[in-house]
Amino acid sequence: MLTKALFRKLPLATDHNAPCVTIVVNGTSHSVTNDLSVAAALLTLGPAAIRRNLADNSARGPYCMMGVCFECLVEIDDVPNVQSCMVQVAEGMRINTVNATETCHD
Repeated sequence: MLTKALFRKLPLATDHNAPCVTIVVNGTSHSVTNDLSVAAALLTLGPAAIRRNLADNSARGPYCMMGVCFECLVEIDDVPNVQSCMVQVAEGMRINTVNATETCHD
């Protein structure tokens, strides 16, 4: 099982003065810089799979990062099916991955 994030912010793209916010992902608090989209924050926090495909149960995660593919759907603050790549993180945001389980980390 993969447990380490495969993604990170590039040093030149990092605003070292960007304030941090606390987001809650599947019940666990994390501190991230406020210049990230929800999808980017999820990618930097851990394994890339955040949901299951309803047709074949395959693990899915953010892909295009520009709102075209709908692979990054999550629940944000009790609103289901939100494209996480199109929403910037905010203080206290509650994010739940949709149809995702530990087995998403294949």
